[in-house]
Amino acid sequence: MKLPANPLQWSIGLVGYGEVGRILAEDLRARGVSDLLAYDIKLGSAQDAPLRAHAAQYGVRLMANHAALARAADLVISAVTADQTRAVAVSSAPTLKPDTWFLDFNSASPGAKIAAAALIDAAGGRYVEGAVMTSIPPHRIRVPLLLGGPGAAELAPRLTELGFVASVASAKLGVASATKMCRSVMIKGLEAMVIESFTAARAYGVEDAVVASLYETFPGIAWEKQGAYFFQRVIEHGRRRAEEMREVAQTVREAGLAPCSAAASAERDAAMAALADAGVFGARGSSEFARSADWRIEADRILAAARK
Repeated sequence: MKLPANPLQWSIGLVGYGEVGRILAEDLRARGVSDLLAYDIKLGSAQDAPLRAHAAQYGVRLMANHAALARAADLVISAVTADQTRAVAVSSAPTLKPDTWFLDFNSASPGAKIAAAALIDAAGGRYVEGAVMTSIPPHRIRVPLLLGGPGAAELAPRLTELGFVASVASAKLGVASATKMCRSVMIKGLEAMVIESFTAARAYGVEDAVVASLYETFPGIAWEKQGAYFFQRVIEHGRRRAEEMREVAQTVREAGLAPCSAAASAERDAAMAALADAGVFGARGSSEFARSADWRIEADRILAAARK
């Protein structure tokens, strides 16, 4: 199947219509993509109203399932939780048109990406792994993106035309994902450590001394501002972070090491997600939800919940 030479004329399907999917939809529409499709497992549930409202606003066609989306798309972008990486490939592969591009944005281990690629390629699709190298919201579609796989070099300039900032890590699958996963041991691990350290310090009344010491040791980091940002992001996206860190732990295992730090970070993220689901930080979707510029407010909420 020959795709239109201009990628702006492609039908682009977004699997996962959460924060990332909606940002991509907005930016792709702004770039001039005329045919956008999306599917999310929340469609048809009690949580689908914001998705439908957003799709109506930006002219995105909501599809009935993965298979319907794959059947209609020239480029599939999978942006779901890490544990759904293989499941999306399984559901999409049977209906892919020949030579359909499949860009896997998911934060999954190299092994998981290689397994997903085998399913897509066997069905006649063209799998490319994508590793998102920092948080998407500040950068949006221009977030630094590493590509991997035999088709990465061919897809990269097409993605540039669509507005992405993509570079090829390797023609070998797993290299881009390994880069992201090993980075996440540090970045997501730092989030978990800051939350644990700052909250425990708050409990003992020594938070100001701890933060002052961190400024002295690492003066290049704005610890108060960074701490507030870490609390906000993990409270809002703890479930997604926990899934990613489980994949990070698997990446470490695939290297033959014990994932001590990564596994512990996954537990901390999951615990924060459970507190958020219980309403400890306010109602999801409200303007107050995890939006405080002072991390101490959120730490006090965590401590209050722990003491019940």
